[in-house]
Amino acid sequence: MDVFDLLQGWFSGLWVVLWIGVYIWMALCLQTIAKKTDTPDAWLAWIPVANIYLMCKVADKPGWWTILFFIPIANIVFAVLVWMKIAEVRNQPSWLGVLMIVPIANLVVPGILAFAR
Repeated sequence: MDVFDLLQGWFSGLWVVLWIGVYIWMALCLQTIAKKTDTPDAWLAWIPVANIYLMCKVADKPGWWTILFFIPIANIVFAVLVWMKIAEVRNQPSWLGVLMIVPIANLVVPGILAFAR
């Protein structure tokens, strides 16, 4: 085993920890948004795919919109539309939803929507 193998393992572990951290952050924000909008079953934020359904419910969109998130390219459009509506429901400017396609900003926007008054 050489140094490169050790570095590869270290970086792989770092990515896993980072991914888990981002997942926890997004789930926590979505659960908080759901609670503040009185959307039932806020715990769905922690379950993959079910969290997309919860986002649609918070945005007052039909549940079948969840399927649209699995269509390439269309998923980006519908994600922006859903996040724009979530921003409106939280009394924030709808353009915050557009920022969800911008890297790094897509980690900040859910926090703004979840923890802003």
